[in-house]
Amino acid sequence: QVQLVESGGGLVQAGGSLRLSCAASGRTFSSYAMGWFRQAPGKEREFVAAITWSGGRAYYADSVKGRFTISRDNAKNTAYLQMSALKPEDTAVYSCAADAASHRVLNGEAGSWGQGTQVTVSS
Repeated sequence: QVQLVESGGGLVQAGGSLRLSCAASGRTFSSYAMGWFRQAPGKEREFVAAITWSGGRAYYADSVKGRFTISRDNAKNTAYLQMSALKPEDTAVYSCAADAASHRVLNGEAGSWGQGTQVTVSS
């Protein structure tokens, strides 16, 4: 497992942008698939995006396709979520997740999770 720490959340107006970062500890970061999930008040956690260990393939929820981009820098042990054209319905706590198996990240069953960072989009 790896330890994950998110940063970059905050308050932004609708239509604005934010970039979230997920810093990982451990020397095996480059072998882990990474993902981002979010949970809004009163709602279940939902998948946002995921990226394979090499960065060669990315997956997105339909609700964020074309607006969000997931990426990673294995040299920096960091994954990113660039969010653009933000909407009030994007307001949530965003958490990153990691696992050696991509399908576990996609299924929300990753072995490592961060504490989350709050994103609030005002209308």
